[in-house]
Amino acid sequence: MKHIYLNNAATTWPKPPAVADAVYRFMTQDGANVSRGSASERDLKSLGLLFAAREQAAELFGGYENAAPQYVTFTQNVTHSLNIVLKGCLKKGMRVLTTSVEHNSVIRPLRELEANGVRVEIMPCSQKGFLSPQTLDEALKERADLVVMTHCSNVCGSLQPIEEAALICGRHGVPFVVDCAQTAGIIDINVSKLGISALCFTGHKGLMGPQGTGGIVWQPDFADRCSPLAVGGTGSLSHEETQPGIMPDKFEAGTPNLPGLAGLSAAMEYIKDKTPAAIAETERKLGERLEEGLLRINGLHITGALRGEGPRLPVYSFNIEGKDNGILARSLSDIYGIESRPGLHCSPLAHRTLGTFPQGALRLSPGCFNTEEEIDLTVEAVKELQKSR
Repeated sequence: MKHIYLNNAATTWPKPPAVADAVYRFMTQDGANVSRGSASERDLKSLGLLFAAREQAAELFGGYENAAPQYVTFTQNVTHSLNIVLKGCLKKGMRVLTTSVEHNSVIRPLRELEANGVRVEIMPCSQKGFLSPQTLDEALKERADLVVMTHCSNVCGSLQPIEEAALICGRHGVPFVVDCAQTAGIIDINVSKLGISALCFTGHKGLMGPQGTGGIVWQPDFADRCSPLAVGGTGSLSHEETQPGIMPDKFEAGTPNLPGLAGLSAAMEYIKDKTPAAIAETERKLGERLEEGLLRINGLHITGALRGEGPRLPVYSFNIEGKDNGILARSLSDIYGIESRPGLHCSPLAHRTLGTFPQGALRLSPGCFNTEEEIDLTVEAVKELQKSR
């Protein structure tokens, strides 16, 4: 059976071969901890690896102060990144704004903060999955302390207007935090030009790196305002019993995932060579082919915006009349070898907004390593399942 992977919104697969090679090389040839050795050649290689990965991320995302690498914090994933930022910034009595299409990586930390006295307000998006800039501007007529939003819905692929949102937040003097889990490595984002206070990313999706990697690109003044989520050993200033305030040490207690960061560094080099624009164009064409095929299937309803109804990435969720999306996903896998994702996609609030709660939807998300043939085979498989009893 031919296997077709269409769950790239969960994690990209396959990874570029250089990613696995870099992880293997670190584990078998290098392997020293960072800033915690005798300054041997292996120790220095680990330090060089970490610094190079910071430089790559700072350059890729247009970091502040001429892409200063110390303002890149490495984390376990985007959820970890968002927890660091939200819990480091928001205190009792503060007001934070977010959108109604957020992933639980935003909503759950905010609900926890809400239980401790933070005022959380959710701005409504349209049933196509878009936030109107006017809605944000209106909400900011009352003083707010933070705005946090996803760049792209992991349910329906809608792209939020972060350029306009950044301008509005800047005009109101409110810090702006962006979750770019679905867009990092696919859409160019320049944090310093946009004035983003913190850009939270994960390494294992569009960046094509290993799971267990992620990070934050900080605006320096905003980083100064935030307190660390965890404290402990950093390999620096060991004579002090309190967490160092210097960057990047402030937010990086404990040993980093060096094998993962070796892979992420290789992945970012791959993306730099290919360019995000070229990757995005490949995925756009595959997405349009998938959308055209799905729209020809009787009784199939795509969630969110179609082509021409607003900017989107090729993340397609749908339901078929009279069919359970979980059973459809299992049939696609068992009969046709096609990997997808059913359900609520860790985004129940988004599904409420899009009109697909509580049943959720079946999601197909092609990536740059898919082919037109795989898209066509998938459409035919869905069509056959729609006809089956």
